[in-house]
Amino acid sequence: MLAEWSVECSAEDPILVVPWSDPDGTSAFVDLRANPYDFDAVAEAEQYPALMQALRALNAARSPVFTAKCDAWTLHEDELSHLQMNLDVLPVEGAVGFASYIDLVWSERSLFASLPQHEQVLRRLTRLAAPLDRPTAALDCIVRPAFLDIESPQQGYAVSLYVKSLGHDPASALKEWGDALDAVVALIRGREFLPRQGRARPVVQAQPLL
Repeated sequence: MLAEWSVECSAEDPILVVPWSDPDGTSAFVDLRANPYDFDAVAEAEQYPALMQALRALNAARSPVFTAKCDAWTLHEDELSHLQMNLDVLPVEGAVGFASYIDLVWSERSLFASLPQHEQVLRRLTRLAAPLDRPTAALDCIVRPAFLDIESPQQGYAVSLYVKSLGHDPASALKEWGDALDAVVALIRGREFLPRQGRARPVVQAQPLL
């Protein structure tokens, strides 16, 4: 698997604000830790079972993160060409690409507030992901500034986790993406991902993880 990470924390870069809502009111932040059965409010999860499974795992009891936002889509032509170039794959007539992103927030307070710790975590994640036998898949993680105002205002960082895959047709592209997403989520939930740091101080103490 192609696995990369970067930091986008300049003054011009967007900030993840939680909770959030679209201006037209069609979608908003859903706290899947406090309300684990509210997947009917996440249209993308209802449409793509692999994304729903990922959200369940990432918001579960012992997960080190919770999710703030997500989306999934079929790659446009320019996105497809860019992915093929990055994967060093020759363009194939009829090839299809599929992608998703999930915004992740770390539950442990000191990690949430620390850019250097985010960089360490993403170095570890991409190092673990690179050997995965997923030659048509890519993982791209971007560190962004984050502002939480759930129980009390807190500033820190979040990660936009992108998973993209290629296939010979829409069905195979969707399957490759789902398998790659599942593999990445398993790494995040795995014992090798985060070192033991004693008792974690949750970002939102009033709502412990399920």
